[in-house]
Amino acid sequence: MNDRTTVYSTYYNPMEANIIRAKLEDSGFACFLADENVATLNPLYNQAIGGVKLVVFERDVEAINQLLQEDSGESLDLETSEFAHVEATNVVCGRCGSKNVGFGLATKQKHGLFAIILSFLTFTTPAFAKKCHHCYDCDFEFE
Repeated sequence: MNDRTTVYSTYYNPMEANIIRAKLEDSGFACFLADENVATLNPLYNQAIGGVKLVVFERDVEAINQLLQEDSGESLDLETSEFAHVEATNVVCGRCGSKNVGFGLATKQKHGLFAIILSFLTFTTPAFAKKCHHCYDCDFEFE
């Protein structure tokens, strides 16, 4: 019997990873999420660690593929989530054309001029941060 594990898929949204993990566990598959805590505690590290990894046994891969294909008709309502993976809304990167795009806090030019001036005057950290689309393939950020 093959007891080797493999990374089945990677998610940049920890909530989506937990939904898929719960679906697999409810179906009787043994699995776990790697790097979930780091991605949840500090989302800025998410891209650096390569996202949240769903780890399964190699012997279960074919059955998991079949299960998830059957369930693909029941799409997850991630469009209403604040951390929605934008693939469901068909947003495409303007630079490389990839659909591996997410929506969330900006990593470059995160704070606007108003937030910077306000934080300078009050000697605090900026309270307002911009949200934008982020391409995980070419690291491009756009509205």
